[in-house]
Amino acid sequence: MRYACLALILTFLAGVSSALEVEDHRRYPGTGNEELHVISTADLEVFEPYLLAFQAARPDLTIDYTVASSAELHRAIRNGAVFDLALSSAMDLQFQLANDGYAQRHQSDRTLALPNWAKWRDLIFAFTAEPAVMVLSTERFAGLPVPTTRQELVGVLRQHPDVFEGAIGTYDVRESGLGYLFATQEARSTDAYWRLSEVMGRLDPQLYCCSGQMIDDVTEGKLALAYNVLGSYAADRLARASGGKVQVLSMQDFGNVMLRTALIPSNATNPDAAGLMIDMLIDLGLRSTPENWPLPPLNQVGIDHAAGFSQIRLGPALMVYLDPLNRRAFLSEWENAMVQK
Repeated sequence: MRYACLALILTFLAGVSSALEVEDHRRYPGTGNEELHVISTADLEVFEPYLLAFQAARPDLTIDYTVASSAELHRAIRNGAVFDLALSSAMDLQFQLANDGYAQRHQSDRTLALPNWAKWRDLIFAFTAEPAVMVLSTERFAGLPVPTTRQELVGVLRQHPDVFEGAIGTYDVRESGLGYLFATQEARSTDAYWRLSEVMGRLDPQLYCCSGQMIDDVTEGKLALAYNVLGSYAADRLARASGGKVQVLSMQDFGNVMLRTALIPSNATNPDAAGLMIDMLIDLGLRSTPENWPLPPLNQVGIDHAAGFSQIRLGPALMVYLDPLNRRAFLSEWENAMVQK
């Protein structure tokens, strides 16, 4: 009987793990019995300082941290996976979870201190502001003009196809929630998005799930450029590994700024600890200077007044492209432009 029970438990765990595609996972044992289960899109190497800071304030708490893509996180919460805290870069998917009843309320002195644009109905809270940028290889761009607008980038790609054939990286928006968010917001804000997508599509672009791998491939010389990656990840990796091989560019005609958000799932088993961690993240998000944290604050220096930057708004408009008909139409047009098979 004991072995039958064990087999049943192992089968159940295997089913849970197969249902969620986990990119990374780590447990931080505490001194007590209480646990906080976090699912997040932030790479472990980026977010670990925040976990350690929170555990320093709550040494009794064991933190279980799971890294998944934004689309996987969204599916997991909708399918009833039990986590106490969900942190994601895909604002639209997070907003949909909150709007559809998959989040529970949290209110504190810290949440009340957030500006209205950084929260929604005490269900979802922003704690970083991160721009989309372009990362290029200085070796591949040697002797070429460095573009500052999408029109200039289109010109460089058209004039030097031999340099960029198979050497452009961008999100596969069919799989990446953040990539889909950036693409839809850019498409609704500038006509240049589709012209650029068509030019890239003729050059056999490499499609990725995540910013980190794109940036690493530029650093290693596999790519000439990576388009629409997270500026926070680019800055972190450049500080550690670039050696001058990589340059980060902000497009001057238009640039998206994403708000990384937190919510407490409706089925969380430890919402109190989750709320305390949200409060800590908000505290850091409201800091006046970047300091030494990997992710930038909400009032990141230079973003509010930078030419062309546009903060993606946290509100119902985020759900326009999540409508199934709108999503199918957008992905069809994107595939025609970018895949071109």
